[in-house]
Amino acid sequence: MNGHTSERVGERFSMASMQHARDMTWQAVEKIAAAMQPGMLESEANARGKAILQEMDMDRIWHPVLIRFGENTLRTFKERSGHDAVLGSDDIFFVDLGVVWDGHEGDAGATFVTGGDDEMQGCAQAAKAVFDEVAAHWRETGCSGIALYDYAAQRAVAHGWRLNVDIKGHRVSDFPHAIYKAGNLGEFDAQPAAGLWILEIQIAHPTRAFGAFYEDLLV
Repeated sequence: MNGHTSERVGERFSMASMQHARDMTWQAVEKIAAAMQPGMLESEANARGKAILQEMDMDRIWHPVLIRFGENTLRTFKERSGHDAVLGSDDIFFVDLGVVWDGHEGDAGATFVTGGDDEMQGCAQAAKAVFDEVAAHWRETGCSGIALYDYAAQRAVAHGWRLNVDIKGHRVSDFPHAIYKAGNLGEFDAQPAAGLWILEIQIAHPTRAFGAFYEDLLV
């Protein structure tokens, strides 16, 4: 790790354990997404997500399971859903998980589509594409977290979408990362170290009431 105070970790921190937490969280995202069915209420989806994590023998949840359907995909993590939405047969949803495995924090999220709405499919794909481009920019340039989110906004527009600039990524570590008081990735004025930061991308359709979300560990 570098010496920046915002990148402090605990004595038990292990990069291998961070990778394991990342892998397990992505397995959980895929399992939960596969369990989503049209006609399901958003509240039922979140309850099913928690049950799947318990079945996978997680240590604990470090942030609430967050599954959003339809218009609620425009909401940020801190905003409540506008209503208990029903997943439609031509719809969009995302899964956002924060889970502790072997004492380390996994955080992953992705967007999925039911049916064949081309714009919804394009939105889900664009969230991942913007993430990949921003992560590659970090690897290639070593730029600051602030510069990363400036670049993310540019790339979202280039793909035809609008970036939610209130979503700016965050620290992870051995649990609990909150004791390190690191702040947001999008406000970090140094080069982010590998294995410590979650890059979050949330985009919105320019005219229709839906968006997409993708997040993963910068490694």
